[in-house]
Amino acid sequence: MVRLHKQTAAEKEELAAIAEEETAKKVKKAKKIADKPAHESDENDDNVYFVALGGLEHIGQNMYVYKYKGKYLVVDCGMGFLEEEIGAGDVQYCDTTWLEKHKKDVVGFVITHGHEDHIGALKFIWPKFKKPIYCTRFPGEIIKRTFDGMEMPLREGKDIIIFDHHGATLKIDPFEVETFHVTHSIPEAQMLIIKTPAGKILHTGDWTFNDDNPIEETTDFARLREIGSDPKLLACACDSTDADRQEVQTTEVQVRDALAEIMKNAPGRVIVTGYSRSIARMKMFADAAHAAGRVAAIKERSNPNPVPYVGLPEFREMGIEMGYLNPDDVYLFDEIKDLPAEKQAIYLTGSQGEQFAMLTRLCRGHVKEMKLMPTDTVVFSAIIIPGREQDVSFLYNKLARMGIKTHTIFDTDNVHASGHAGRPEYERFYDLVHPQVSIPMHGEYITEMLNGKMAMERGGAKYMMVVHNGEMIALSDGNEPYVCETIETGFIVMEGETERSADDQVYKNRRKIATNGAVFVTLPVDKRGFLKGTPDVSSVGIFETDETGFMKRQIQIEITKAIDDLTKTERKNQDNLYRAVQTASNKVVRAALGADKKPQYCVHFVLK
Repeated sequence: MVRLHKQTAAEKEELAAIAEEETAKKVKKAKKIADKPAHESDENDDNVYFVALGGLEHIGQNMYVYKYKGKYLVVDCGMGFLEEEIGAGDVQYCDTTWLEKHKKDVVGFVITHGHEDHIGALKFIWPKFKKPIYCTRFPGEIIKRTFDGMEMPLREGKDIIIFDHHGATLKIDPFEVETFHVTHSIPEAQMLIIKTPAGKILHTGDWTFNDDNPIEETTDFARLREIGSDPKLLACACDSTDADRQEVQTTEVQVRDALAEIMKNAPGRVIVTGYSRSIARMKMFADAAHAAGRVAAIKERSNPNPVPYVGLPEFREMGIEMGYLNPDDVYLFDEIKDLPAEKQAIYLTGSQGEQFAMLTRLCRGHVKEMKLMPTDTVVFSAIIIPGREQDVSFLYNKLARMGIKTHTIFDTDNVHASGHAGRPEYERFYDLVHPQVSIPMHGEYITEMLNGKMAMERGGAKYMMVVHNGEMIALSDGNEPYVCETIETGFIVMEGETERSADDQVYKNRRKIATNGAVFVTLPVDKRGFLKGTPDVSSVGIFETDETGFMKRQIQIEITKAIDDLTKTERKNQDNLYRAVQTASNKVVRAALGADKKPQYCVHFVLK
């Protein structure tokens, strides 16, 4: 006989509580799923998604993410150009807070080429993910040397995977990425075909059609034409940097001929400054020097000790190792310094006026072993990167005051060949490439618009998606694309070993101090908030030149009056004391310096 157990009231209550808790969990889970964007919660979603963390509506800081079936593929991971008004330190790069939430689903980083605005942030961002980096040998060598210099060696074949620079197919589940060669201002640049069952996307990276490339084969036009005419080409994410340039591209061979002519007519040394990673330019510089009867050399660092970054000497070494340069093409300055000046041609860094670059140091007289002379000729074989105008202007004016002849893109033809396409190249490109959707990237807003317009008019694109960083585009074959989600983006500034967001209060205070100065006040008070002495007042940018001390004394008097006017209750709150100091000080400062002066205030309380 089985005796049935009769539940007690307490047991019934306990079971009811358990059931209620389970129901609450299900509701919470359902709400959590409902709150997610559809592309995160629906496993059957067949769209492929594109979002830029950086690289849209500005130059530099390229970092793009493709998403399919809940997996994330990152294309490039670059640094941006610091905005001087931030008053910040070394470098800036994308804020990856959103991507870090999906860290386990990131399948890898694919690199299109080795410029800093495409690989420079890896040393800061990669340690947060530690997913495979896929690249060709040239950017791979830069990345490995950089990581070695930071004492973070990468394991080849696991942390970094090198693929054939002539073209390769990468299986990065659920993506398949095909790469093929395109010309740019650095060796081994690649276009990517990102393939999923939802369709194919052509990601161009930086490119141009410099058919007269002296060190590499030209763009793989056969593969470009093939993918461009594929009806499954869902979208083309295309670089827009120079879309507003109307002239036909200058070639590297034309640069060689222009440099040779300058070197033949120069009375003394010829110094050429350009981008250190442009191995083709270094080769053309060497060929020009030989044609003019000169010996080509680079100006190596003054400090012979190893440094934790890759610079001009390392790029020369890599160029020789990979067969882009011959060992006797370019020597070191130390090896040719005793030759007559009219036999010397020297290549060095500093075309953008960087603080520690060689040309800047030469202009400031900080290089002991090499001094500029009035008989020198300096050639700027580069454009001015947006944001560097003031620094380059310093070089132009300094060299002019020293009596040194200069050649720049503003007064001499063919001293620079861009690595980015202009209108003639875009027309040729969109005669070959016919995507369903155009996604202009990497450029200012106006050049992105021009790029997208040409994609529609010349390439037959049905849709143009000119979006902002953080706006995620949903793409599917034959359907209209749309922005399905907007994620929060921004950039991080690295100062030494400290990371800060660009809107950090520290930078806000710096900008305010730089514009309006600062007043520092030390208040000796007791625990009740009564003054126990005269406030100590100092400043930056307000009254350092006030020899009589009148403004300082007036601020002290006004602060004392303002605090004395507070009630016993008010003075117990330090916020009230701070506001009294600010109001009293503003009264004096604005009377003396103008009503729009708004200094930063810093108040220290000393308990007496």
